[in-house]
Amino acid sequence: MRTLLLAAITAAMPFVAQAKCGGDFGAFVAGLETEAHAKGHSPQQVARFFDGVRQDPNVLRADRRQSLFKKTFTEFARSLISRSRLEEGRANARTHARTFRRAEAEYGIPSGVLLAFWALETDYGSFQGDFNTRDALVTLAHDCRRPTLFRPQIFAAITLAAQGGFDPKRTTGAWAGEVGMVQMLPADVLEHGVDGDGNGRVELKTSPTDALLSGARMLRSFGWKAGQPWLQEVKVPAEMDWSQAGLHTDLPVARWQQMGVVPRSGRFAAQGAASLILPQGRKGPAFLTYPNFRVFFDWNQSFTYVTTAAYFATRLAGAPVFDPRSPEPGLDDTQMRRLQTRLAARGHAVGMIDGILGAGTRTAIRAEQRRLGLPADAWPTVALLNRL
Repeated sequence: MRTLLLAAITAAMPFVAQAKCGGDFGAFVAGLETEAHAKGHSPQQVARFFDGVRQDPNVLRADRRQSLFKKTFTEFARSLISRSRLEEGRANARTHARTFRRAEAEYGIPSGVLLAFWALETDYGSFQGDFNTRDALVTLAHDCRRPTLFRPQIFAAITLAAQGGFDPKRTTGAWAGEVGMVQMLPADVLEHGVDGDGNGRVELKTSPTDALLSGARMLRSFGWKAGQPWLQEVKVPAEMDWSQAGLHTDLPVARWQQMGVVPRSGRFAAQGAASLILPQGRKGPAFLTYPNFRVFFDWNQSFTYVTTAAYFATRLAGAPVFDPRSPEPGLDDTQMRRLQTRLAARGHAVGMIDGILGAGTRTAIRAEQRRLGLPADAWPTVALLNRL
C-alpha cells in the first residue's frame, strides 16, 4: 500500500479549477469530469471512465481502520513473515531467477527486496485486492483526509484507460487504489511500468516479469543505490546516548562502533553514514539502517511496515532471525491515544490522534523523555504516560 504524496506530478500539471473534496458526491464527480476535460481528456474517454462510478463506504472503513499498524514491530513481523512465506520466496527466487537477475542488472535492485514487497503486498500475487480501483480512487479523493494524494491518480487512471491498460468497471486492487502484484498506483504505472515479457502490454496483475521489473524501476527512481546495503541487525550497549537513535541522526559507522554498537553477526555491511533504529526502544531489537533504507518509505510511509519489509528482505538474503530481546511493555490503543492527546496539548505535532506510533509521535516522545530526564529512545511506556 504505497502512500507517497505525488506533489511533483501535481505541480507539473497546468492549473485548472479543482473539484473540492467533500459535499455532494455527484457534484464532486461532475467537477472531476470538468477538470479531466480541461486536462485534455476527450469527452468520450471521460464519460466512459466515470460511467457508473460510486462512493465505496468499505474503502473509507479500510482507510480508517488500519489496525495492523498498531502492532509492535515484533508482533507485526511475526504475523507477516512465516516459514511458508520464506520458503515460497526462495522458491520464487529460483522460478523467476532470470527476471531477478535482470532487475539487479538493469535497476540495481536485489531479489530479496523485490521478493519482500511481492510477499507483503499480495502474498506473491495470490491476493491483489478486490476493490474496484476507480471507485476507490474517487472515494478517497472525495474524502477530505488525503485528497491531494488521490486526485492525481484519477487522471492517471483515465490515461491508462485510454491506452487500454485499465478497465474502469473491472480493474480491481487494494482499497487505496494500488493494482498488480507489487501494488502500484496508476501514476506509477504510467511512469515506471515495464513490458518485461515483451508481449506489447504492461500487465502488472498477471505477469510476474512485468510486475517485478516495474517495481524495480520504480525503486531505482526513488534513489536506490545499486550494491549498497539497507538494514543490518546490531547489538547495543546497556547505556548510551539514546537520543542519537532514530532516523533523524546519521553518523559514520565508526562512530556507532565507538558508542558500543556492534553487528549481531558478521561485520558491518558498510562504513559510511548510518542511523540506529530501535523499533521497540533501547531494550528491544536494534538495527543500523543505511541510505537505501529510506527508499522503502517512498513505497510505504509506515515505520513498522518499512522496517518489517527491510528486515524480510535481509532474511531472504540469508540473515538470521532477529533477536526480540526484552523490550519494556508498550501502550494499548487507549493509552496511546491518551499519550498522543497529552503530547499534542504540550504543542507537539503528533498528527491524528489515532493510536499509531508514527514519526511525529516518536519525535514528540523523544523530546518529552529528554525534558523529563528519561532514556530518550522514543518508545512509549506507562512510566512516560504517567509522568505527563
